[in-house]
Amino acid sequence: MEFMNWEVDTSSCGGLKHEKQLSSSQRRYYSFCRRKSFAAFVASKRLVGQEEGSASWSCCGQTFNEHSAVHKHVARNHSSEIQQLTQATYERLLEQLEEEPETRRPNEREASEEVDVSAWIPDISHISEEQLKSGPGKVLLYYHYCQVEEPHVICAWQKALCEKLHLTGKVRVATEGINGTVGGTNVAADVYIEAMRSHPLFNMDEEDFKTSDGGAECFTNLKVGVYKEIVPMGVDPDVISYQLAGVHLEPEEFHKEVEALVAKGDVSSDTILLDCRNFYESKIGQFTRCLAPNIRKFSYFPDYVDQNLELFRDKKVLMYCTGGIRCERGSAYLRSKDVCKEVYQLKGGIHKYLERFPDGFYRGKLFVFDERYAISSNDDVISDCRYCGRPWDRYELCSTQFCCQLVLSCPGCRRDGRTACCPTCQTKGQARGDATPHHKEECECTDGRPRIPQDVQ
Repeated sequence: MEFMNWEVDTSSCGGLKHEKQLSSSQRRYYSFCRRKSFAAFVASKRLVGQEEGSASWSCCGQTFNEHSAVHKHVARNHSSEIQQLTQATYERLLEQLEEEPETRRPNEREASEEVDVSAWIPDISHISEEQLKSGPGKVLLYYHYCQVEEPHVICAWQKALCEKLHLTGKVRVATEGINGTVGGTNVAADVYIEAMRSHPLFNMDEEDFKTSDGGAECFTNLKVGVYKEIVPMGVDPDVISYQLAGVHLEPEEFHKEVEALVAKGDVSSDTILLDCRNFYESKIGQFTRCLAPNIRKFSYFPDYVDQNLELFRDKKVLMYCTGGIRCERGSAYLRSKDVCKEVYQLKGGIHKYLERFPDGFYRGKLFVFDERYAISSNDDVISDCRYCGRPWDRYELCSTQFCCQLVLSCPGCRRDGRTACCPTCQTKGQARGDATPHHKEECECTDGRPRIPQDVQ
C-alpha cells in the first residue's frame, strides 16, 4: 500500500518533510489533513448558545460574525498551530493505515474466491465441536518468511482454517511470508500447527511455533488480512529484505554472549545488546545490560538507527525481540547501513530463550500483544507504578475514553481513582459530558517523549 511508505522527517522537532517532497497522492492526503485541521481549529472558536441560523467566532480577543473573516484571521495569525494539528492528523492517518490490510484488486478477489482451499483444510471429523471450543488452551506465535505468489489465496485459506478450528487472533499475510498469533483449545491449536506444517508452501517445523498458556479468550476476534509487510517496519520489503538479516544465534549461543558481556561490566565497549521492541515492552522486561530505545512502535526503528549510527559504528550488535520476527527486518536494516562490525540476532526471540533459560539474563515480564498483556517466567518486577513508584508491572488500558495508552497503576492507586496514563487524561476522564475523541498524541506521556530519541552509549 502506497501510504505505508510515506516519509516523516524527524531532523527538526519531528516535522513532516516539505510538502513538495511528497508524491502527488501523498500531497493530496496531506492537503486533506490540513483542510480538516483548519476546519477543526475554526470550529473550536465558535461561540455556543446562539440562536439558530446565526454564528460568530471569538479568537484573540476579537469577535467575528462572518466565515470569511474568521478564516482570514486564522490563516494570518495561527499558521503554526494549524501546521502542528496537520502534522498530528497526518501521522495518525499513517498509524491507522499501517494496521489496515491492503486494498484487494478485483482480479485478486476473484482469484481467492475461485480457488478451492478445502484441500488444505484437515479432516477433523474425529474431533468434536466441544473439543475445539472448550478445555485447556494455548496461544501460538509464529512467522515464516518465504515467497508467496498469491497472498490472497493464503489469506482465504487461513480465514477458513481458523474459523473451522474456532481460533481467534491475528494473521498477517504478504508476498514475503506469514506472521500470526492465534489462540484456542490445545486440540485446535495442535491441528492448526499440523495444517501449517503440512502446507507445501511453508514447510515449517514444530519449533517454529512459540506457545504459552491462554486460549481463544486472549483475543477479542479473528483478523486475517493481506499486508505489505508481515511485520510493520514501514520499509518496502523489496528494498530491505529479510534475506539480509544478521547471523541467527540459538538461545544457548546468545546466553553465552550475554554472559560474556555481563562479565566484562563497564569495561565492555565493543558490544551492544539491542532490544528492538517498543518502550512499553522493554519497560516491564529486558535483558541485563541492554540498550532499549525509547520508541513507541517498530516503524520508528529505521529512523532510530539512522539518527544513532555513530552508536553502532564498529560494534558487535546482539539483537533480540519477542519472537524473532522484528529482528529479521531490523537486523537487515542495520546491516544495510554498513557501520557495524557484526550483527547477530536471537533465534526464536525471548520466547525461545525463556524456554531454555527461565532464570537467565532476561528479567521481568514478556509483553504479548493480546488481552493478557504479559507472561512471566521469573518473579522479578523491574518496573513501577507511575503514580506512587512501588514495584508494579501489570498493564491496564487508560481509563479515559478513546485513549489507547497502557498504564502501570498499582491496586492502591487505582482504588484512589488514579487510573489514567497521565494528568491530562486524568482531567479528561473526570470532566463530565465530554464525548470528544481524544487521541493518544495529545497525552502528556507521549508529548514528553521524543519520537526518535538520541542515545549516547
